Amino acid sequence: MAPVCRPRTKFGAGTPELSPMLKTIRELCRWRDLIRNMVLRNLRVRYKGSVLGFLWTMISPLFMMLIYFLFLRLLRIPIDLPELLIGILAWTFFATCLSDAVVVITAAPSLVKRTPFPKLVMPAAMILANLINFLLSLLVLAGFLAVSIIFFGYRSAAGWSLLALPGVIILNLALVAGLSSFLACLNVYFRDTEHLISILLLAWFFMTPIMYPLERALGSLSPALFSLYCLNPMVAVVSLYRFVFLGTAPPAAAGFYISMAVCLLTMVLGTAFFLRREPYFADEL
Repeated sequence: MAPVCRPRTKFGAGTPELSPMLKTIRELCRWRDLIRNMVLRNLRVRYKGSVLGFLWTMISPLFMMLIYFLFLRLLRIPIDLPELLIGILAWTFFATCLSDAVVVITAAPSLVKRTPFPKLVMPAAMILANLINFLLSLLVLAGFLAVSIIFFGYRSAAGWSLLALPGVIILNLALVAGLSSFLACLNVYFRDTEHLISILLLAWFFMTPIMYPLERALGSLSPALFSLYCLNPMVAVVSLYRFVFLGTAPPAAAGFYISMAVCLLTMVLGTAFFLRREPYFADEL
């Protein structure tokens, strides 16, 4: 059982009224000690018994990049390797969070039933643990890009675009937080969710420009269909990461800008759904 901490501060009756989302964020901040303990536990469990332990967080993406580099060169597949790697890293973070979120509540029934704390802490801690891995992967990616530019003459238009990285990560987190909260709650009531999610993620993977450039979708689809395609929020996330690291311009389609708003809306709706059903979790588990 994870160590359970008490909230840091208590707010009195005179605390000014806040919007529901700000209240949720403030409640999570009050339980930051518990979140920190859960994040550390998640990281320890992931690398328990491993000789290299936490180093695998950086070794895995490094080997993945080297393998893609070697095979794409040997097979002469016409794919821009940095674009491919950025897409894969962004997708891996997204898919890992959703796969972990599905069982984050149902896998700990005794903790949910016996310990009084905001259950939103559980998906939040899971996301933060995966975020640490993702940020370290981005560091490896930055090193890989530097080597590609210096030794292999790869041309990147990135510059000031790197300053947008925190904003892109926040947008990515908003999407992941909303969907993770929704799926974690949904699986409490509908256990088939954890079996369906892998199928849905596979279909979603191919609807996102990861293994192919966005220009191919632009050239293959009519303008109306391309706008619909851009409503996929992961199109916006992957395109923005490529803009940050490679300086490639995001699509000008209206759907692209709408999908960024969808990321924020997903966080609000997913969190609201979770909070509304949270009081009944113990009865269902």
